[in-house]
Parts: sequence; structure tokens; C-alpha cells
Amino acid sequence: MKQVLAVAAGGAVGSVLRYLISRLSFTTAFPWSTLIVNLAGSFILGLFLAVAGGRITLSLESKAFISVGLLGGFTTFSTFTQQTISLWQADRFALAGWNVALNLIVGLFAAWLGWRVGRMV
Repeated sequence: MKQVLAVAAGGAVGSVLRYLISRLSFTTAFPWSTLIVNLAGSFILGLFLAVAGGRITLSLESKAFISVGLLGGFTTFSTFTQQTISLWQADRFALAGWNVALNLIVGLFAAWLGWRVGRMV
């Protein structure tokens, strides 16, 4: 039960942070705030996995709070999907494609980079 509460608390914090970042306005049609959130969350998750994987000892509740709750609530697949579909429906196929490619490819790279940085700490 402690892990469930930790995930719920982390999710609440992560969701609020994501909401605040989504309020940033950009002058383009591209969903930059979602990309920023997903890339930052991917990097932080990679960093966290490297550090929590051996350098520091954390309780299961702490790991659940950060990885599943905080970062799970912070990053967002549903918003990414909705924005991609909206771009597609508006016949903005190139932007929809870029949104998918950047979130997926650069997101994986960001997670790897965070993991590498965490291993150097």
C-alpha cells in the first residue's frame, strides 16, 4: 500500500509540473511543450535509473514515487497522441511526423544520455 500511495503522490506532483510547462506559449503550431516534457522526463528517468541502480540505496517507495509516479505523471503519451492526431487532421502531416520522430527517437536518446551521465556520477 505504501508504494501505491507513493505513486499517487508522485503522479500528482508530476502532473502539476507538466501542466505548468504546458502553459508556456510558443508561436508555432508544433507542440513544443509536450516535446520538452517528454525529453526532459526521458533524460531524468535515464539518470535516475543509473544512479538508483547502484550508487545510492532507495526504498521501493522512493523508487516508485520518482520513476512511476513523478516521471510517469510528468511525461505524457496521451497528450502526445492527441496532438499528433490533431496535426494530422489539420493536414499538417510533416509536423505530425516530426512530432512522432522527435518524441520517440530523441526521447530514447535522452534516456540513454541520462543513463550515461548517471553512470559517470
